[in-house]
Amino acid sequence: MGTEEEARTKAATAYNAASDHYDDSANSFWERFGRRTVERLRLSPGARILDVCCGSGASAIPAAQIVGPNGFVLGVDLAENLLRLARRKAQQRGLNNVEFQTGDLLDLGLPESSFDAVVCVFGIFFVPDMSAAVRELWRLVSAGGKLAITTWGPRFFEPASSAFWNSVRAIRPELYKGFNPWDRINEPGAVRSLFSAAGIEQVEILAEAGIHELNSPEDWWHMVLGSGYRGTIDQLDADERELVRKENLDFIGHAAVHSVEANVVYAVAVRD
Repeated sequence: MGTEEEARTKAATAYNAASDHYDDSANSFWERFGRRTVERLRLSPGARILDVCCGSGASAIPAAQIVGPNGFVLGVDLAENLLRLARRKAQQRGLNNVEFQTGDLLDLGLPESSFDAVVCVFGIFFVPDMSAAVRELWRLVSAGGKLAITTWGPRFFEPASSAFWNSVRAIRPELYKGFNPWDRINEPGAVRSLFSAAGIEQVEILAEAGIHELNSPEDWWHMVLGSGYRGTIDQLDADERELVRKENLDFIGHAAVHSVEANVVYAVAVRD
């Protein structure tokens, strides 16, 4: 993973670039799993929520709708381009109880026990020291509050993901799986161990198997450009990028791939 600064720069660069495709209709999985994470928390009206690695608001927006005008949601992300998308969505929905700001989850500078729920969806794996990140987020949870961390499960976007990495390896082997931190923690046991390493023993974990449908081969390419794969794509020159794109579209078409695996692990801890 490298240093904290290197990891931070990689994530910010990848997702600032991915913002141009992040909210494409093909990428509805962001909203689907963000909302699912929030719904599992059974938030109360008037609650205060912190959403770190909030992206374009997939979990922060539904949280703001649930907690209502007397509640408050703070969304934090490294990618300012995604935050602009989130602010626009909040404005379109007339939500005045949510704020989005650029920030690093390891250096939030927020008071202890200041939120009724802290949420991190598809973000904890970007931090080299994940247990330190979980401890910091836990510090911000008030008595009786909840910490929710959602990660990708095994076989992320297979079989298309393997096709993507194989196409990259064929032309730029040094980039093969050079940026896929989501594979660091994709099993319930690993998630439980992470919480334990952060000093949290009581945690409810749910592994949920699922798929994400592809309406066309182009859907997969929109997913590549609007997700963490963008961190690899943008290291290719124009010709290399076109070769990878063609290889991916050919694979999806010839193999008649109509869906990819979208398995998720949800974890929720309650502070006594």
